Amino acid sequence: MATILSVARPSHFPLPATKYPKIFLRVPLFTSLPLPSSSSSGLTSSFLVRNEASLSSSSTPIQALTAEAVDSSALASSSKLVLVVGGTGGVGQLVVASLLKRNIRSRLLLRDLEKATKLFGKQDENALQVVKGDTRNAEDLDPSIFEGVTHVICCTGTTAFPSKRWSGENTPDKVDWEGVKNLISALPSSVKRVVLVSSVGVTKSNELPWSIMNLFGVLKYKKMGEDFLRDSGLPYTIIRPGRLTDGPYTSYDLNTLLKATAGERRAVVIGQGDKLVGEVSRLVVAEACIQALDIEFTQGKAYEINSVKGDGPGSDTEKWRELFKVAESK
Repeated sequence: MATILSVARPSHFPLPATKYPKIFLRVPLFTSLPLPSSSSSGLTSSFLVRNEASLSSSSTPIQALTAEAVDSSALASSSKLVLVVGGTGGVGQLVVASLLKRNIRSRLLLRDLEKATKLFGKQDENALQVVKGDTRNAEDLDPSIFEGVTHVICCTGTTAFPSKRWSGENTPDKVDWEGVKNLISALPSSVKRVVLVSSVGVTKSNELPWSIMNLFGVLKYKKMGEDFLRDSGLPYTIIRPGRLTDGPYTSYDLNTLLKATAGERRAVVIGQGDKLVGEVSRLVVAEACIQALDIEFTQGKAYEINSVKGDGPGSDTEKWRELFKVAESK
């Protein structure tokens, strides 16, 4: 049974009564800090290399994310409650930081509650909730976890090859397939958008170099997760990053995390058709996930994303709309 860690219910943030037993505990949460744009989690592989010459004509670079230039009013919405799954991973923690910066309420679904405290410290009770649960176990996904949730960003993942991170059944089949399937099955139909972080190469797992990365099935299982989401009837957007750079910052506290930048690789390349080969900053991936929540025409579509040298769109929604729109026009 899930354990929800939350604060006493504020009158404007009701948690409806439910027949499912719940255990409420206080979570240390803290006041807003100036957070930068973000990104994290997903698939990292040494077999993906940056190759700007291979960027297809279906991709268009536009000036990318700047970590210091986040407009907190651009996407802020008092009616929005974003469930972040994998919120302490490489991309997920940056997603959470950026949501806090925008004053968008967040709820984190985590296996290890202590990680949230270490990373995000104390947050305002209306800004951040922490819920204990494991997507790999369907019985953990108590309906109370999803009460009031309007949007979902799922950035869970593990390594492509056997590593210490595989301990405790943290393998691609358990995380990228069963975990995603269980999560999607448990979501209420009222959710307005589900953003799933997947990977480039999922449709080419039998071709080089993807077949090497897929030796233990990671691309196959990510594709299965994508397909299950497509067939679920829920409104979705799939973000497929290239090789992840910048971070992960999983050993840092929030103050240090907020200083993270995308370096010189802030220009964004978005494509469709699984044709991109290259790298992408975790900060850029996180920003793409948040932008996709509200760009209506991204619904029901998958996008590949890389980042290259140059200035970027930062958190400018109009520039991100242009990026996504141009990708579709090629």
